[in-house]
Amino acid sequence: MATALKEKFGDAVLGTTEFRGEQTLHVTLSSAKALLKYCRDELAFDYLVDLSTLDNMGEEPRFEVVYELYGTGHHHHLRVRAKIPDGEAVPSVIDIWPTADWHEREAWDMMGVSFSDHPNLKRILMWEGYPYFPLRKDFPLAGKPSDLPEVGFTRPAPLADGPFVTCAGGKDTAAREPRARRVE
Repeated sequence: MATALKEKFGDAVLGTTEFRGEQTLHVTLSSAKALLKYCRDELAFDYLVDLSTLDNMGEEPRFEVVYELYGTGHHHHLRVRAKIPDGEAVPSVIDIWPTADWHEREAWDMMGVSFSDHPNLKRILMWEGYPYFPLRKDFPLAGKPSDLPEVGFTRPAPLADGPFVTCAGGKDTAAREPRARRVE
């Protein structure tokens, strides 16, 4: 499969590696979308398993995008990797695999990698306005100071004594249910 892609896309395929039966294509970012569309349409890689990013701090370019593909008909996996030149946005693949929506939003939110033509590129895990990208290698393990209040400790948890909260002790599950201990 990798050989056929190298023949079809020529210099756009920078190299291939195989490790433990898994094939990886290293491609240019500018050719990645066309190659991925070809993989879906012509090679039947109909499932985008994952889209992730790598922080190769200390190298240039620093970031890399990785696509994990699978063909449900032929049961083969393929990994496609592309280095992201500084200041460039990765072309969105939502039009190829709609499930890429959340993957790309997570890559933006956690690593700061931008995707062009994404219809809703906003944070998915951190709150809007959060100024950092927590999965970058230069982000401190202890986090960064924030002016925001410690939300988790400012008021009772919304489900405290609610229907899905149980407590240790009691002879059985029903006795541990908070509503069973209420005196009416």
